[in-house]
Amino acid sequence: MLARVRSGALMGIDAVVVECEVDMALGLPYFNVVGLPEGAVRESKVRVVSALKNTGFDLPQKRITVNLAPADIRKEGAAFELPIALGVLAAAKLMEEEPLGRYLFGGELSLDGWVKPIKGVLPLAVAARNGGFQGVMVPAANAAEASLVEGVQVLPVNHLREAVEHLTGVRPLSPYERESARPASSRGPPPLDMADVRGQPEIKLALELAAAGGHNVMMCGPPGSGKTMLARRLPGILPAMTFTEALEVTKIYSVLGLLGEDQALMRERPFRSPHHTISDAGLVGGGPAARPGELSMAHHGVLFLDELPEFRKNVMEVLRQPLEEGLIHLARASQNVTYPCRVMLVAAMNPCPCGYFNVPGRSCTCSEHRVFDYHARVSGPLLDRIDITLQTRPVEYHHIAQRDSLEPPSTYYRDRVEAARERQRARFREEPGVHCNAQMPPRLLRTHCAMSARAEKMIERAVRHHGLSARAHDRILKLALTRADLEGHAHIEDEDMRIAIDCRILDRRGWLHANTQGTSRPDAFSQLLRSEARSRPPEEP
Repeated sequence: MLARVRSGALMGIDAVVVECEVDMALGLPYFNVVGLPEGAVRESKVRVVSALKNTGFDLPQKRITVNLAPADIRKEGAAFELPIALGVLAAAKLMEEEPLGRYLFGGELSLDGWVKPIKGVLPLAVAARNGGFQGVMVPAANAAEASLVEGVQVLPVNHLREAVEHLTGVRPLSPYERESARPASSRGPPPLDMADVRGQPEIKLALELAAAGGHNVMMCGPPGSGKTMLARRLPGILPAMTFTEALEVTKIYSVLGLLGEDQALMRERPFRSPHHTISDAGLVGGGPAARPGELSMAHHGVLFLDELPEFRKNVMEVLRQPLEEGLIHLARASQNVTYPCRVMLVAAMNPCPCGYFNVPGRSCTCSEHRVFDYHARVSGPLLDRIDITLQTRPVEYHHIAQRDSLEPPSTYYRDRVEAARERQRARFREEPGVHCNAQMPPRLLRTHCAMSARAEKMIERAVRHHGLSARAHDRILKLALTRADLEGHAHIEDEDMRIAIDCRILDRRGWLHANTQGTSRPDAFSQLLRSEARSRPPEEP
């Protein structure tokens, strides 16, 4: 007797419908699973037989063959055990096959028949909706996650007996109530607040600019100047994720099995900070199963690379294409997968190996060529893809000694960022896939980046004098447009352009050589932002 049950196999962050064909024929008792199964799937036959026997089902002594089709897709994980068990019961004539065609099934079985949670339930529910199925039957622990998909009935099961009784009509299951899994309309206050950071007003305003337009940032400064502290507070000033963005992020974490026990939807933007010893496969994804890496885990969030020059050269260079495209393509012998990786890259580095090059009041112990070699570890093409590059300075004593913090809280910056993002959403409402200025393709630059005559003259001088590339030119325009959005300007003014140019200090010809000769001076960007910070009244946290 032949029975068919449908489940799903993960390919990247999507699920492909898999047909579990169960054939029960005369012959010596034997249980075989074919269809390119990996280790956990091959072992499932032992758990399925024990679960069926301990649940009270007497299987005939026959030869059982399970085929997972299509056979050219690698099957991983324990999610096929529940559909295989139901297929075996249907093939043994212990239940009807017709109800099995209405749902996609997924679940791991314990030896006594209890159904354990699995990875990738959200992609399974999406596959059920796209395939026209009535719903999904999944472990009760994964029901809230599956219910995020509209138009799909979710049946939570705790035990194999419950699944059989529902399909046979003995005791129907109640569908999971989708309303209980709805995301909250607002998010709570972030655990890390900008008010905790003393001083550094120009860096805070630069991060506000980055958050408003989704721009990449690199901070170069001595140890203890607040680079890491500021970067960790950046997610707190980013706008809340839309429901679509939250679903995309949740799918990635669902595939990796990293969702919390009571967490159905990722509501906060992710913040990932991998150690500098990470491999290229760990950063962008890969391995035998082509799993997502840290880059995809930071999708719609922040990827923070601390001590950037300490990362291996090949690890840093693999970032170049994904930062431009927002996608990472992994090609393996058995499969090709694509993961989303639309991230804000925030990098931090010391000015030299000892950390005190060009720091007032401190003596640098590094030779000149050693400083140049240290900065040369970050390649020009990678630096070209970073919109904002800044030098941080040590925090002044009067900021450290203040008893009461008068710094603006994260809510102050987030309100301004959300207002700027709203202007950008209105600007790009007819452009699919473009949600902020950093994602704007070159064809839209001339349409939306209207400049005053002085602003246009300033960027012309900057390109000629500093030897900026065409990519740097476009990124300066995007950055100036973001500054105009923050301040509510109808077009890019000379002040917006000046700030955007000064935000790319590391692009300038000879800036490092000038600093080694002791001829550096505070740039116009820092001076302007300091004056703004003084004139802007802080809000109480």
